[in-house]
Amino acid sequence: MGILYLVATPIGNLEDITLRARRVLREAALIAAEDTRTARKLLTHFEIATPVTAYFTRQYGRGNPAPTPKLEMILSALARGDVAVISEAGTPGLSDPGYELVRAALARGFRVVPIPGASALTAALVASGLPTDQFVFLGFLPRQKSARRKLLQSVADEPRTLVVYEAPHRVRASLDDIAEMLGNRAICVARELTKVHEEFLRGNVNATREHFAAHAPRGEFTLVIEGKTTAASSEQSTVNSEQWNDARIISAVRALMAAGVARTEAAKRVARASGRDRRAVYKLAMTNDE
Repeated sequence: MGILYLVATPIGNLEDITLRARRVLREAALIAAEDTRTARKLLTHFEIATPVTAYFTRQYGRGNPAPTPKLEMILSALARGDVAVISEAGTPGLSDPGYELVRAALARGFRVVPIPGASALTAALVASGLPTDQFVFLGFLPRQKSARRKLLQSVADEPRTLVVYEAPHRVRASLDDIAEMLGNRAICVARELTKVHEEFLRGNVNATREHFAAHAPRGEFTLVIEGKTTAASSEQSTVNSEQWNDARIISAVRALMAAGVARTEAAKRVARASGRDRRAVYKLAMTNDE
């Protein structure tokens, strides 16, 4: 009877793979990979010739999906030898395929062994500068705005640090929803972890929104968000008030209008960057129009 190994692979820098991971990948009878193209690049680099099969699911730990032909095939392979599961990058099972396979393997009496290694979750958290003693991992935020806002609202009073994954094309929208649902909290945006263009943006939510209003988000993102605290809420309110007082609001709207942006659009952009209500920004700009 084989062992199901959950093998962590690099999230960017290939040097982050462990010696144990390389050995297990070489000795396994089969590798089940979320993305076979990425897997073959990794295996070729380390001269590992183990057979690879695709194993992909979007369940990510929710629901109780019925066994699929591929899941049954992997379980059959386990009866003959060891199987190593790898995700596209990082630790399998964390917002990646693996959960239902682990449950099925355990239900049939197979041993499941983790091979620890790279993880965007822990890498971003420990370098964020935010509390690490307790945290809540939310995985990828929902694609739909209403579902995303509902999830954020459900953790609005959570005092522990929040960690989420996000795709580059949804970062701006998610930051807007975070600002509205959670407020202008401290945040660390970790981008392209362990890669050449690794970047950490530390500050508050509104400052981060302002940054990405001017710079197109690129790469893979992990957001580490401060939990709710009375002291933090008071401090953030003061910071927001100082950074985006009425004078700055008016100045920002006028600067955009001088550059040819329509008043309505200018008010919308400034509202997004400042965290202020769009109608209030428009009214303030109208009232103080020269």
